[in-house]
Amino acid sequence: MTMTVRDLRPGVRADFEGFARVRHLALPFYLVTPDSLVYDLAHAHPASHFRPLVAEEDGEIVGTAQVGIVHDSPEPGQGYVNVYVHPERTGRGAGTALVRAAEEHLAGVGATKLFAWVLDEPGNRAFAERHGYRGSRSAHFLRLDLTNGTLPPRPPLPAGVELRTGADFADDPRPVFELDSETMSDEPSDIDYEFTDYEAWLEGTWHHPLFSPELTSIAVADGRPVAFSAARTDGGTRYGTVMTGTARAFRGRGLAKLAKADSLQRAREAGLTEAFTGNDARNGPMIAVNKWFGYEICATEVRYVRELG
Repeated sequence: MTMTVRDLRPGVRADFEGFARVRHLALPFYLVTPDSLVYDLAHAHPASHFRPLVAEEDGEIVGTAQVGIVHDSPEPGQGYVNVYVHPERTGRGAGTALVRAAEEHLAGVGATKLFAWVLDEPGNRAFAERHGYRGSRSAHFLRLDLTNGTLPPRPPLPAGVELRTGADFADDPRPVFELDSETMSDEPSDIDYEFTDYEAWLEGTWHHPLFSPELTSIAVADGRPVAFSAARTDGGTRYGTVMTGTARAFRGRGLAKLAKADSLQRAREAGLTEAFTGNDARNGPMIAVNKWFGYEICATEVRYVRELG
């Protein structure tokens, strides 16, 4: 058995297919495709020092790591390393080799604090703790069966509110960016973000190959977007909401639920069969909304943190 760690090679399709396969097996609740990985690597912000790594065992990709700097945070020196190993190839050194290579890279580009998501299972948590990481907050993956589930009907439209899709803003998505920026800044997190770079948002969100403007629903009031549910699809039957939120001045009116209900209904009508989303474990209001739709928690992640000395 020979275990090696190397960079994902641009232009080598088999690398991206192997990376996506391992990620899907280890984390089936998260949408990823070879094409989305190609796009992510090609459009990574230079300041992110993004470096996807793979672990190979006798020529087979058995582990992956997404590694980089949180460049859109006001606090410098924050890095991330998210490692996933093929469920049938754990315990053979792939994870340790990936963590070592990732930490060396991040230390070399100025990281002083590292963040990692770890599935909440005893073996995974013990692995993180052996490598000097301490547990922090947690988050849930949730799944909704769009084929056999009992999706509630869309709530009625409040007076003065209309529903549009992301496609309706194709000519000028800046109002959607401004809403996304406001809502993301209020998301519970260990890391503070500043979403002020419109061009970076266009590349990372609006033009991403998984993003579905047609299934993204936006509530409009007073002539501007005030709530939305952003959708992604994998090009097959899987759908995910990556952000649902409401402008501060319009919260408490059920508009996020309205937008998400509209997006889910249209996703089901389009033939999609599974819906996925994620929630910070402390975000009680959004967890309640998702339970109302019929989502069920299918896994939990724990954020682990390590200070580099």
